[in-house]
Amino acid sequence: MTDQPTRMRGDLGLLSVVAFGVAYMAPAVVTSIFGVIAATSKGATPTAYVIATGAMLLTGLSYAKMAKVHPSSGSVYTYARKELDSRVGFLAGWALLLDYLFLPMVAWLLQAIYLHAQFPAVPEWAWLVINVVLATVINVVGLKVADRINRVLLLGVTAVLVVLAALCVHYGLGHGGTASAGHAFWNHATSFSAVTAAAAVAAYAFLGFDAVSTLSEEVRDPRRTIPRSIILTVLTGGGIFIVTSFLMQWAHPGGSFPDQDSAGYLLSTTVGGKTFADVANIVGMLGGFASCVAIQASTSRLMFVMGRDGALPRQVFGRLHSKLLTPVVNVLIIGAVGLLAMNLSLADATSFINFGAFLGFTLVNVCVIAYAVRQWRSGTRHSPVRYLFLPAVGAAVDVYLITQLGGTAVRLGLGWLVIGIVWLAVITKGFRRPAPEMSLGSDEASGPTEPEASGPLVPTA
Repeated sequence: MTDQPTRMRGDLGLLSVVAFGVAYMAPAVVTSIFGVIAATSKGATPTAYVIATGAMLLTGLSYAKMAKVHPSSGSVYTYARKELDSRVGFLAGWALLLDYLFLPMVAWLLQAIYLHAQFPAVPEWAWLVINVVLATVINVVGLKVADRINRVLLLGVTAVLVVLAALCVHYGLGHGGTASAGHAFWNHATSFSAVTAAAAVAAYAFLGFDAVSTLSEEVRDPRRTIPRSIILTVLTGGGIFIVTSFLMQWAHPGGSFPDQDSAGYLLSTTVGGKTFADVANIVGMLGGFASCVAIQASTSRLMFVMGRDGALPRQVFGRLHSKLLTPVVNVLIIGAVGLLAMNLSLADATSFINFGAFLGFTLVNVCVIAYAVRQWRSGTRHSPVRYLFLPAVGAAVDVYLITQLGGTAVRLGLGWLVIGIVWLAVITKGFRRPAPEMSLGSDEASGPTEPEASGPLVPTA
């Protein structure tokens, strides 16, 4: 097996990685969920996004620290196995896999629902197949093609959001003037509990910023590029969400709507007319397609690293195409899982995600604390504020977000974890051995070596 490639092509730069992360987050989602957050916050949508951005930035800082220490595509899976224990790392990757594996399904299903609503002559299942096939082909070919497509679609979405912002300003000035602008952040009906509850919902819009860390083996100078990309992705996405939601809330004060789910579309119609709203909807769906491509790409990389390590069957998941250097089998598996959405409602599909994401976020913050403690024991001191206090606050926020999930999501998440524990017991001979791991080779060799927390390495095949 010496001719089997085990490293992906590392030629992406900072701009490409940030574009990937922002595309993953789908900036147009701020219009899609505007009504829900405005109603929950009692008309203080931008304030909810400010709190959510700050909360996600705390976890983003922890991701950046870990990405600098461990520049591997495994994300929290790698961080937890290196800093905590190989078995904890496996369960972290397993939990995150729940989120990553079903996020593409939800994204494709959303695309199919909105496309069918605007073009009802084409059945929903057909739109689903079209989106899955196109995204799969792009990801099989490689991230360079996906990068070009992401940039074009992201520019289109940005242009629509800029036009929407201008229309909202024009409308706001004509209906209340600048005096009412401050009410978009706080008004007589707003309360702290309402805003924090809305922030918990708004935090879902940030799911995916961590996917940047799965590209570590495909970028130039990952120890520098990935940490910067993570922070820039959170700040860019948060900036878009805050500014756009502020202008939308200014144009429509308060949180009352005939239909919360379609409030963004109705507002676009109010400020720009039906033609603009329809065009914005189409461009938003194109941006959603870019998000689908990014989600599928990052998921396939996580599966590849877990397969390469032997945590998943190596012959299936740990292989790259000899010429394309992409995890083709993983991409195809994710596409096949996405097609299962034909038999699911949106509510059922979304219940599979979020639990794994917030659990993973919590563990990344814990990993930073564990890393700092181990470094202090070896004589290297790090800032208590940056390596203890901020990660602890970030972990507390993430645990709070888990408590805000519905009962179905928690039950499914715990059920998935039980399956993972059973599989872990099998591959570790009843937890007596460390979870299997392969040497990360050149990735780890490019920087300082950290002590191993999970036991001896298993030789490469």
